[in-house]
Amino acid sequence: MTGDEMPGAGRTGRTLVACLGNIFLSDDGFGVEVARRLAREQFPEGVRVTDYGIRGMHLAYDLAEGFDTTILVDTAQRGDAPGTVYLIEPEPREGQGDTAQLSLFNAHGMQPDLVLSLAGSLGGDAGRVLVVGCEPATLEEGIGLSPPVTVAVDEAAAMITRLVTAGQNTQS
Repeated sequence: MTGDEMPGAGRTGRTLVACLGNIFLSDDGFGVEVARRLAREQFPEGVRVTDYGIRGMHLAYDLAEGFDTTILVDTAQRGDAPGTVYLIEPEPREGQGDTAQLSLFNAHGMQPDLVLSLAGSLGGDAGRVLVVGCEPATLEEGIGLSPPVTVAVDEAAAMITRLVTAGQNTQS
């Protein structure tokens, strides 16, 4: 999917862009690099971009504040070519009914579904959850992204920028 297929992620206001990853596991540092790239951008009021790294508990407590949209940025192993950028809207698990209980990937033990569940138990609401993911080339120990994932950082940052600004244009 491209960012054009899911416009208006930031439509209702408060948006959290939660960038995840472990910089010591090569391409798993993708989310951290996207956060660094997004730090140079100006976003509409109500949009917060945060580098959570591997701090899942910190993310859960921040989600307890409640957001209209949460965009998780991380690696996502789906079998395509390294550097492929995905826009994923996870579906709630069957029979659970709680939108905080989502079936997400587990690229590096962060377990975003458990983080979202914890946030819900703290009284928070992640709102609409989107994942901007990147197919890694390697998740082996090492510092630095592979060349295809390095190229994907700008593509992911552009996708996120479109997502969080699309709603602002429709509200004007």
